[in-house]
Amino acid sequence: VQLQASGGGLVQAGDSLRLTCAASVQDFRSYVVGWFRQAPGKEREFVAAFRNRGGTTYYTDSVKGRFTISRDNAKGTGTLQMNSLKPEDTAIYYCALAPGSTITSSMYSARSYNIWGKGTQVTVSS
Repeated sequence: VQLQASGGGLVQAGDSLRLTCAASVQDFRSYVVGWFRQAPGKEREFVAAFRNRGGTTYYTDSVKGRFTISRDNAKGTGTLQMNSLKPEDTAIYYCALAPGSTITSSMYSARSYNIWGKGTQVTVSS
């Protein structure tokens, strides 16, 4: 099982980035796709998640209206479109998969995700 995130980089405030997560896992569509981030000296925090059943998406308040999570089950990929980036968005971003049976309240916790990829660095300058 492999999960690889890509698309990070150094941008200016107000710019956009698109992160992509490629998964080599059976039955990708059954998983919840999540994105987390970790800034220096801070704990890993939830950013967004996409539950395939019902096509429901979830976001942390600080990114609502700016970030959009999507997935392509046929390709086994997840994406995080990040617009209007702010310096406080600077972090290492990780994609992860959680079982489709994960209850909604647990999707915000990193402990619910059992498959993780290597992160990709996003740096937003002011």
